[in-house]
Amino acid sequence: MSGHENHPGSSAMAGGSHGSLARAYYRVKPFVPRGLRWLMRRVRIPGIMKRHSGVWPIDEASCVKPHDWQGWPEGRRFALVFTHDVESQTGVDRTRDLAELEMAYGFRSSFNFIPEGPYPDPVELRGWLRENGFEVGVHDLNHDGHLYESREGFSRKAKSINRYLGKWGAVGFRSGFMLRQLDWLHDLNVLYDMSTFDTDPFEPQPEGSHTIFPFHVRPPEGVKGPGYIELSYTLPQDSTLFLLLREKTPEIWQRKLDWLAAHGGLALVNIHPDYIDFTGRGNPSETYPSALLQEFMEYIHSRHQGMYWNPLARELALWFRTRSSAAPPESPQSPPNHDPASP
Repeated sequence: MSGHENHPGSSAMAGGSHGSLARAYYRVKPFVPRGLRWLMRRVRIPGIMKRHSGVWPIDEASCVKPHDWQGWPEGRRFALVFTHDVESQTGVDRTRDLAELEMAYGFRSSFNFIPEGPYPDPVELRGWLRENGFEVGVHDLNHDGHLYESREGFSRKAKSINRYLGKWGAVGFRSGFMLRQLDWLHDLNVLYDMSTFDTDPFEPQPEGSHTIFPFHVRPPEGVKGPGYIELSYTLPQDSTLFLLLREKTPEIWQRKLDWLAAHGGLALVNIHPDYIDFTGRGNPSETYPSALLQEFMEYIHSRHQGMYWNPLARELALWFRTRSSAAPPESPQSPPNHDPASP
């Protein structure tokens, strides 16, 4: 018994999609051109849309509030959290542009970096982000699709992830490709995880959490620890909207945001700087114009100004953990900070 039976997020707990076909895909993926990978995914879109038309982008059943829910701080109607997974050197190079765009609208966010991925540790950039009020988190370990292939392998990699969490002073984690085995994540020294979504049939593990609220993932029987807070993304990923579905406006974001606000939920979005064209000269098959982000942020200000709470992900997770009736009373301890780039 793991403590999450009949929980609103229980359908996203178990994981899966790690059979021989999935393992084979992630082994050949690095050798398949990105354009071809997008084309292969687009072929499946009509079938996915037909099968999930009633639950994407809005799953009406996901708005059930947690037990003893008392609302958001300061009487705000909903919470708004921006997160970013940085997946390439191009993404690293565009991180400041994205952060400065958010600052211009008064927002702050978390940027999640891959510790042992395709780019070196951006020490100075992480320091700059923290100095300007942003959060830094850990995104997978290698971002190669192999993190959850075996329990033994995950335990071994978790030790490396924990070293980076401590070095970076980070308390948040998100898996690559939204793959997950939530019970295994108790191996990590994290306050929160963000490897789930309320509804997203376009991901490799399409089982959603079916909730637009945070939830507490308790450790399995026999495992010590306070557990962690799960924050599902509830707005579609930018890559899904603008690259996979090739949407030309942020209308789906806007419509879902209005629905989330009306139901008092968490509006959490994952935006990749890798795919944003800040110059107007980007490849339209691999990037989308930054004007789409500006339009969305303008919409937030014009439609919902004064109605939302915009915490960092760690601030929201700590708030939920200390106030939830299901959470332990003590405050979580952040990992020791040994990183000169951290405050």
